[in-house]
Amino acid sequence: MIKLLFFVLIGGIVYWRLRHPRPAAGAAAVARPVEDMVRCAHCGLHLPRGEALGSGAIWFCGEAHQRAHRY
Repeated sequence: MIKLLFFVLIGGIVYWRLRHPRPAAGAAAVARPVEDMVRCAHCGLHLPRGEALGSGAIWFCGEAHQRAHRY
């Protein structure tokens, strides 16, 4: 009786998975536009331009490095 219940349970799980497949891992991810990478003038870290501070040829990864570069 226990074996029959076990096989019915396994069969139900298999049936459920076949009828309701999981979405692909990449389907839920939102595609972000490609950004140019810039290099921090203080430490050399490369980061996307949208996350960097500064402009032109001088970019920084944070306010602390921007302040340190001024002095």
